[in-house]
Amino acid sequence: MDITIDRKSGEPIYRQLVRRIQEMILSGALPEGFRLPPERRLAEALGVNRSTVLSAYRELKALGLVDSHVGRGTAVLRPPAPPPAVVGVPWRQLFRESVARSHDPILADLLAFSERKDIISFSIGLPAPELLPLETIGRFTTELLDEVGPPLLLHCPTEGHTPLREVIASWVTARGIHARTSDVLILSGSQQGLDLVARVFIDPGDVVVVEEPTYLGALPAFRVAQARIIGVPVDRDGMRTDVLASVLEHHRPKLIYTQPTYQNPSGAVMSLERRRHLLELASRWNVPILEDDTYSELNYDGDALPSLKALDEEDRVLYQSTFSKVLFPGFRVGYAIVPPVVLRQLVLAKQGADLHSNSFGQYLLERFVREGHFASHLERSRTEYRRRRDAMAAALERDRSSALEFERPLGGFYIWCRISDGIDQSALLANAAQRGVVFLPGRACFAAEPPGNFLRLNFSHPSEEAIGVGVQRLLEVIGEASVLARPRGANGPTTSPVV
Repeated sequence: MDITIDRKSGEPIYRQLVRRIQEMILSGALPEGFRLPPERRLAEALGVNRSTVLSAYRELKALGLVDSHVGRGTAVLRPPAPPPAVVGVPWRQLFRESVARSHDPILADLLAFSERKDIISFSIGLPAPELLPLETIGRFTTELLDEVGPPLLLHCPTEGHTPLREVIASWVTARGIHARTSDVLILSGSQQGLDLVARVFIDPGDVVVVEEPTYLGALPAFRVAQARIIGVPVDRDGMRTDVLASVLEHHRPKLIYTQPTYQNPSGAVMSLERRRHLLELASRWNVPILEDDTYSELNYDGDALPSLKALDEEDRVLYQSTFSKVLFPGFRVGYAIVPPVVLRQLVLAKQGADLHSNSFGQYLLERFVREGHFASHLERSRTEYRRRRDAMAAALERDRSSALEFERPLGGFYIWCRISDGIDQSALLANAAQRGVVFLPGRACFAAEPPGNFLRLNFSHPSEEAIGVGVQRLLEVIGEASVLARPRGANGPTTSPVV
């Protein structure tokens, strides 16, 4: 054995012996069964005390590298397998069960696609970037920094910047919703409204009624609260209140969640008759309604219907909306209008979540609305989005052989499509992404198994030119998939319009 002792080293000699013999065993230089020299002979060869060698052999035995028996000496053992790599904290095992079950990465994945310059995204509901009033907001930023100074970048009340709450109350009152400043709560986007309502109202096992299909962001909010989610189908006139009547009788839900105007994803508009019937049913069974009114300002055809909140005579409707679909989604500013007793509880829940919403964004939006820019910006947005909606509808109509059917929405951001049932959505999305276009698979909008094969296309964010190119790519991919999915002998699609 080639062992060298460094007597000038600060490392004890027995440790030098252990380290060197261990290296030779692990490298294979000393194979299994090799007999180490007796302690006395190795001590004499190295010029050290026998007890030093004995200590080294004992430590090697403790490490499982050698074994010794009286009369047989010390022999090398098979080197032990290396210990498993440290994997860290088992985070997934520590999550609440409801959190683990509610995880669906599709929204995060599609948001990531929105940054890809080589992808035409029909998947995420964003405003057109070229419509954002950057010059006006830049001017307001300079003015507010001069006029307000540091408070612009400091904390504000949890309820929100009071002047913004004032202008929101005035804005919705003009649309038939009676609201005082004290009824308005500023949210970090309407998504936070769903989260706060779930925290305040939902106990594990409570039933929540949603439309089917529904906004995909609502489902994880209610699932994390461990709600039991029951869907009520939607047709061209909105939620089927005849079906809802039976659900209320049999399940006694804690909450009804609805988007009555330009529903996301279907684009359906709840008829006035059904709005009144919904309020009547909710009153009969004493169930609150969460009205998500995100898209009602974006109407392109027909007359606007009053919101549920405007028709509500019992203060039963919890109303929420947002600026994100028209102005600066990065500001994350939405709002809720709720009864005072509810607002107090939502404020307590919000304090535990984020203390308050974006102060800077609230100041900017207050000035933008108060000086009349919001109303004029809405008009410009409606004109442009109507044009983009029509461009997408025209592009989809050019190729009816694609096994895709849809109806043109009267407002909102989306065209809801049905495709052949035999097409696999995951494979379709993967193939479409390879061609440079993505969409939202319809299954993300259902609490249970979808009744058909759907997909949602956004027309507000991509340009008209991109819409034409992206739809052509998508139709090609759907056409190829439909051929593979078509049963032998079939001559064409068997689908029907969704709404």
